[in-house]
Amino acid sequence: MYLLELGGEDDAFAAREAGSAATGVEGIAPGLAVAHTIVPERVRGLAYTHRASELLGRGDADLESARAILEAAAIDREGSVAVRATDVHGSSGVSTETAERELGQILVDRGFAVDLEDPDHLLRVAFSEGTLETDRNDGVLESLEGDGTGEADGERVSVCALGWLAAESVRDFGARAPTDKPFFQPGSMDPLLARAVANVAGARPGATILDPMCGTGGVLVEAGLVGADVIGTDAQAKMVEGARENLAAFLERDEPSPTGVSRGSWHVGRGDATRLPLADDAVDGVVFDAPYGRQSKIETHRLADLVSGALEEARRVAPRAVVIADRSWAGEARAAGWELESAFERRVHRSLTRYVMVLER
Repeated sequence: MYLLELGGEDDAFAAREAGSAATGVEGIAPGLAVAHTIVPERVRGLAYTHRASELLGRGDADLESARAILEAAAIDREGSVAVRATDVHGSSGVSTETAERELGQILVDRGFAVDLEDPDHLLRVAFSEGTLETDRNDGVLESLEGDGTGEADGERVSVCALGWLAAESVRDFGARAPTDKPFFQPGSMDPLLARAVANVAGARPGATILDPMCGTGGVLVEAGLVGADVIGTDAQAKMVEGARENLAAFLERDEPSPTGVSRGSWHVGRGDATRLPLADDAVDGVVFDAPYGRQSKIETHRLADLVSGALEEARRVAPRAVVIADRSWAGEARAAGWELESAFERRVHRSLTRYVMVLER
């Protein structure tokens, strides 16, 4: 069993993304989840999971419980150790400095040497208190972020979990801020969300991901950096040229991606998302960011017709799609033959909430 330390404000969405690198993901407290198994190489490419640790034990969110877990645990490791503690959102009030000192002393008493700079083994200790989300709507797990209440329906929990660090995500997203890329347009998706939706769509070495409304290519860049081969189309020649510039800048390098895998290959061309020049089942996943409250640049389509047509084509070429938009297109997705596997709301700012739909054929 593994402990996952989640990031961001939406645990449901973070857990859904973590499912691309782990099995049996289940939330146990705000900011924390457990999983049956993990793929360490893919954990490195997650956006909203910071760490995965081999679970040692869990109890209540207090130092006494943490001490009891560590004192009773069987530890079959050799070498130096260090302890790092976190109080998720400051919810438990536990002093992390005290926790690190006292738990470190327990390890010293058990014969381990402490090395704070470069330990052979790092013990992660997480404390969290709050409401564990349990809402479900027609079988679809919904994020409650942005509902105006600030509270989720569910049970009140108090959790302390200890585990040996097994994998960490690579936090290099600041190097790819939209405004720092060779080609930028207002409204471009931030790399954290782009990485997350690419992962949910199935981006990984050996997979092919399509974005039929690729814009500046942000989702394709993130999918390529976790090893997927990527294909993009856009109706505007300007966007096609800009996406090519961005993809070349980040994927045409000899060294491996920061996640440790080979960078994916890429191809971008001008095209209509409702008439893709691809064979049936040509790709493993589709991701697209639908136009936001404005008329499509494809003059022959109304916005609703564009999205409906794109959904139909996505279903023809792939078994899974992730759609991001400023509204729910669930009715159109079902009409196109998709099953709505999960849906989330991602509040960007006061005037924009992004809706994320995960669709399965």
